[in-house]
Amino acid sequence: MAGTGRIGTTHAEILLRLDGVESVVVADADARRAERAAAAVGAEFAADVGTLLASGLDGVVVAAATDAHPELIIKAVDAGIPVFCEKPVAADIPGTLAVIDRISGSGVPVQIGFQRRFDAGYLAARAAVASGGLGWVHTVRATTLDPAPPPAEYVPRSGGIFRDCGVHDFDIIRWVTGREVVEVYARGANRGAAFFAEAGDVDTAAAMLTLDDGTIALVSATRYNAAGYDVRLEVLGSADGVVVGLDDRVPLTSAEPGVDWPAGPAYPGFLERFRPAYERELADFLRVAAGQAPSPCGVADALEAFYIAEACERSRRDHRPVPMEQVRQR
Repeated sequence: MAGTGRIGTTHAEILLRLDGVESVVVADADARRAERAAAAVGAEFAADVGTLLASGLDGVVVAAATDAHPELIIKAVDAGIPVFCEKPVAADIPGTLAVIDRISGSGVPVQIGFQRRFDAGYLAARAAVASGGLGWVHTVRATTLDPAPPPAEYVPRSGGIFRDCGVHDFDIIRWVTGREVVEVYARGANRGAAFFAEAGDVDTAAAMLTLDDGTIALVSATRYNAAGYDVRLEVLGSADGVVVGLDDRVPLTSAEPGVDWPAGPAYPGFLERFRPAYERELADFLRVAAGQAPSPCGVADALEAFYIAEACERSRRDHRPVPMEQVRQR
């Protein structure tokens, strides 16, 4: 485990509970934090990432800061170690393309962490689309609504709301529908803390994506949904429709008289909402690392989602529709 922040420590804890894992070794740029994380979850401790990669690993999980992802992926691949890396691959498209060029042909599998692909609801929605039971899909609606903003110091290096937050929606829309995005139109707003605007970002955003078969996908994101963490996907077709995330913990209050659903409480954050998905995702990575399965979400998939995020950011900034061909660099 390279990186022992909140998500890295959670991954280490999950890995230690999975069948077939003999041990987990953790390292971090902050050695004291890594040592504390190792003690908290019962993992081993490496003084630095170089020592970690030289410790006879069967696989490495990268959960460090974004700017460290490219170097860690490349070092692990050069050492012949299968890699799981939390999104994104790099901070921007050129950085992502550089990683792809560097590891191309290595034969070492790399899996990128888009955990929604392993959530039971999203899996069921994908199966419903593939079965044809929905008829032809005409509308997709996706939401990622955070209960509270991230720390002010995080925002300038986050990449912006589309790259940091909306990218999960972009990936899952492609994955569930099996279609590609051909054009986007996006808007953003700032009504919360000043540090979003100061960083050139927005605290609330919306995007309309046109898919290659004419389907319209609508994406909403905000940093201010105090009712709770709300992540949903609606897939509406000519014959039927399905929704992901509409359960007793959805942070919505009905305005209809006498309706007391949902029962609550709302999910406080992404770790609670997607814990089972993270477990399935890492269990899949164990099979990838053991050579029993190909990567279920490669670097090329991460690049496609990043292209959509880049197009949305350009659209928001320029107040115009942006065809995907204008952002693709290969």
